Amino acid sequence: MRSVGVVVPQTMHFAEPLRLQSGAQLADYTLVYETYGTLNADASNAVLVCHALNASHHVAGEHADQPGSTGWWDNLVGPGKPLDTERFFVIGINNPGSCFGSTGPMHTNPATGQPYGADFPVVTVEDWVDAQARLVERLGIRQLAAVVGGSLGGMQALAWTLRHTDKLRHCVAVATAPSLSAQNIAFNEVARRAIITDPDFHGGHFYAHGVVPKRGLRVARMIGHITYLSDDSMEAKFGRELRDNKLGYSTQDIEFQIESYLRYQGDKFSEYFDANTYLLITRALDYFDPARAFGGDLSAAFKVAREKKFLVVSFTTDWRFSPARSREIVKALVHNRVDVSYAEIEAPHGHDAFLLEDPRYHGVMRAYFERMT
Repeated sequence: MRSVGVVVPQTMHFAEPLRLQSGAQLADYTLVYETYGTLNADASNAVLVCHALNASHHVAGEHADQPGSTGWWDNLVGPGKPLDTERFFVIGINNPGSCFGSTGPMHTNPATGQPYGADFPVVTVEDWVDAQARLVERLGIRQLAAVVGGSLGGMQALAWTLRHTDKLRHCVAVATAPSLSAQNIAFNEVARRAIITDPDFHGGHFYAHGVVPKRGLRVARMIGHITYLSDDSMEAKFGRELRDNKLGYSTQDIEFQIESYLRYQGDKFSEYFDANTYLLITRALDYFDPARAFGGDLSAAFKVAREKKFLVVSFTTDWRFSPARSREIVKALVHNRVDVSYAEIEAPHGHDAFLLEDPRYHGVMRAYFERMT
């Protein structure tokens, strides 16, 4: 299938402070975004795609400044693809606090003239959604056809239905959850501690020291990557295969291919991702819990979204955001008599399945978007 081609990122500046859930505010900030397709005359065909932890605004096509850099959901978004850019105007926005262009910890704090570093205010899923809503409004879009996201992006899609209910018609939430389990929070905490205890972290102000806490970032990524894969997929790809076809009897050198793979992923991640951003985003994951304000009653939280239409998708081998968590969302929606479709896809890939081109998964997505009004 065709691609959206070469895409040039755009920027939008906001002088009005963004008031955050924490009580702090983000003043004078910029968001980076990309668009694909054409906005129709009545601005009714816009679809917002929300990104997950280590992704960005670059959803589809090839990045103009980085030849060969394909968008993270390119297999889903484009001409003739399930989210068809010949019909829909698709928007990808980089959230504040990220490290891919929007105002984040590495940018200058206007109050000090120095990089924010650890002083960048803590942001939540709700804060991101509020920032996205401002940008969408600036584009002249009164109501989105849909908000779509996988994983952390799915949480943002859900939050849209709760905070900006009148500004979208459909919510597509893939491989996500209404809140993190204690186990998931634990994984995030171990990853954060790996970064914070790296001697090069310098309390989050490592920019001034000209260093990067790469050791911590490597370990954080290795921990996270394990949770994105299923046991079956790791076994099928690596098993107990030795790196050099023989045991070296070492406690420190790489012995197994899976070790080599994880170190490669950690090394690659440490070269492009920001340590403070990792802390911010994992905390946003931890904090998301729309039922908290309703005494833990998720059905009560979704009462406001009664007029919306939902597609919820999960994957059988996703143990990070298991199908049971998606069914919690569906149950809460059904309790409110919300129009919801649910698909539980049998796939061997674990949490990462939402990024892959599985024919059953894409078939569900294509059918939903084709029926969308």
